[in-house]
Amino acid sequence: MRPIATSIFTQPQSTARIMMIRPVQFGFNSETAGSNEFQQKEYAVKTNEIAHEKAQEEFDLMISQLSLTGLDLHIFDDTDEVYRPDAVFSNNWISFHQSGKVVLYPMMAENRRAERRLDIIEELKKDFLVEEVIDLTHFENEGKFLEGTGSMVLDRRYKIAYACLSPRTHPEVLDAFAEALGYEIVTFSASDENDKAIYHTNVLMCVGDIFAIVCLEAIKNPDERLKVRTILEDTNKYIIEISLDQVRHFAGNMLMVRNLKGDKFLMMSTQAYDALTEKQHEILLDYAKIIHTDLSIIEGYGGGSARCMMTEIHLPLR
Repeated sequence: MRPIATSIFTQPQSTARIMMIRPVQFGFNSETAGSNEFQQKEYAVKTNEIAHEKAQEEFDLMISQLSLTGLDLHIFDDTDEVYRPDAVFSNNWISFHQSGKVVLYPMMAENRRAERRLDIIEELKKDFLVEEVIDLTHFENEGKFLEGTGSMVLDRRYKIAYACLSPRTHPEVLDAFAEALGYEIVTFSASDENDKAIYHTNVLMCVGDIFAIVCLEAIKNPDERLKVRTILEDTNKYIIEISLDQVRHFAGNMLMVRNLKGDKFLMMSTQAYDALTEKQHEILLDYAKIIHTDLSIIEGYGGGSARCMMTEIHLPLR
């Protein structure tokens, strides 16, 4: 059996500090639709007149839910100057690490590259220590992409990055991330019920501290499926399997957070919550309190859900 990375548990899996971007020009992004089967063009056409306002309402409701938990939220508004229809999905362009490193990622859609905002990093420097900014965006010139913690699901305690390969997740960029951050990369292929490659790992997988939600059914290669299962088990994760149909309802797109007192919460959309079985609810409640909120417009237009909207800040405090 392969050796497992050793964790000394100095790095917590979850954080109480979250960055989010309030949408200003939210809408259907035709540049991303080709590789994102979760975007619903017909739904977008039917609800176009109310989408902008409804997306902001959904965002603000989610913020109010998270605020009640005692999380330390860092909310930034998108701006009118540049068209950023997917700005609400901030976890794709940046990640923050306990080492003080910040990573900027290469994005597949040209209109998403404008989401990268150095002014946000400068603002966060007032509260957090930033030792180094690792810029991987030069890979865009080669047509190679890695869309942050959408492309990767990180086990921060064991420094393992799970990644399903897709047009948005390139092995060479994964290697560059691994070298810069000291992560072990676990790659696999994953596809939906129509054998279409799943665009982001975080729609089929969520890793908590001692549990993991994963759609093993999406990993069609039996050797790769066994590899993922074995590594999760060897890193002491209780595996909660979800189906491809549940993935379609964003049941894999969740994030475990904890407040400043250490209480644990699992954030998801109401669609995801309703897609889970009662047994799955019961199991998850053993690990964290479940919070869910309606994200119908954001999910239907953007093809992403609650986890995509939350960027974890693991940087040291000043």
